[in-house]
This record gives sequence, C-alpha cells and structure tokens, in this order.
Amino acid sequence: DSAEARRRAEAGEPGPVWISAAEQTAGRGRRGRAWSSPGGNLSATWLGLSDMAPVEAAEVAFVAAVAVADTLSQWVPPSLVRIKWPNDVLIDGQKAAGILVESGRFDSVYLWLAVGIGINVAKAPDAAESPSVYGITALGAHLSQDHSMTPTVTTVLDTLSLAFERRRLSWLHNGFGGIRTAWLERAHGLGQPCIARLMDEAVEGIALGLDEDGALQLRQADGRIRRITAGDVFFPEAV
Repeated sequence: DSAEARRRAEAGEPGPVWISAAEQTAGRGRRGRAWSSPGGNLSATWLGLSDMAPVEAAEVAFVAAVAVADTLSQWVPPSLVRIKWPNDVLIDGQKAAGILVESGRFDSVYLWLAVGIGINVAKAPDAAESPSVYGITALGAHLSQDHSMTPTVTTVLDTLSLAFERRRLSWLHNGFGGIRTAWLERAHGLGQPCIARLMDEAVEGIALGLDEDGALQLRQADGRIRRITAGDVFFPEAV
C-alpha cells in the first residue's frame, strides 16, 4: 500500500485517502528493513498533502504513533500500550505496530505525505520476517476483559482513521505541543539508560524526553544533552 500511495501521489492524486492491503509480503520498514503483514493484520497508508516545511511535516510520524496508541487502547488495557521513540508502538513491552512516513514534492506549494501503518491485529508475523529485539505481539493476545473477540481489520482501520484525523487536526490547529504531550504520556523508557545506534556511532545515555521538534533528548555520562534526530534506540532489557 505504501508503493501504491507513492504511485498515486506522483500521478497527481492529492488525497486525503486511506489505502489498505489485505496482505503484505514485500513491505519496508525504517532504514529499508524487510517487513511483512500476514492476512488478518492491518497494513494501511494515509496519503495527503501538507504545505509545511519538510522538517515540520515529518512530525506527522508522532501524530500517527499517538493515533495508533489511541486505537490499540480501545481493545487493550491502556496501561500496556507504550510508544518507543520515534514511533514503534508496544503492547506489554513487545512491538505490535510500526510506522513509516515517506514524502515528496507535489508541486511548488505542497508535499505529499504517505503515512504507512502496520498493526498486528490477529497474529504476530514470523520473527524472521519482521525482526524486533523487543519481541513481536498482536492486539488479539492482550484483549481487555471488556472484549472477548479480536476485532476485524476493518474495525481497527475505522477506529484508526478517526483517531488519526482527530490527532492530525489537533496538530494542524494547535501545533506540535499537544501531540508531544500525548506522546510523552505513553513513552517507553523515559528516565532509563539506553543506547542510540546512529549511522556511524552508538551513543549511550539516559532518555529524558522529546525536544520541541520531536528529537530524543539523551543525557550523556558527562551531563551533556545529546539530541537524537535519527537512529534506533534500545533499552537495557532489549540490548
């Protein structure tokens, strides 16, 4: 569905529109990692336009992460749902959803944004195909006492689309501050030691929170605050 979103955007379709796939076998995660979504799980991409600068438009990844957490919390005890920087959504410490944002120039004013979201609804993919040092789980394995049956992919997408639109409009009208607050309320590992693995180095420190633009604040051993804007972050239990 992300490839279809790109094709449509480059063909001039402005959106907004959701594009979903019944099954995805050649998906891409962050940094080009292979990713799959078997039948019974959600693989969907929101395609739309933005007139923001690219750096600001990239905040949509945090918007999506909060919306996914909102969605999972409809069926799973909210206390189990956490977001690991920047936008992996965990249930009980295991990865249940991932997000990949792609963008490109639409015209002289707008960017197209493709927000790809994968949620393990019914079952966890094979770990060999979707590796995660946190382990992989599915929504259906953690249903709260109020729910006896795993929701359908259609129901989850309907819930997600409403949550995403609500959070997106809040972001557009009120800025990143509200999204940042909501993200921090669900943040995984704040105050804990972690390792940020960047392209050419590994940085160790204490995860403090989000900067005003979404960068992870890391306090190093010498007390300096390091801003992490891209990379993979691992916490002790998963290193």
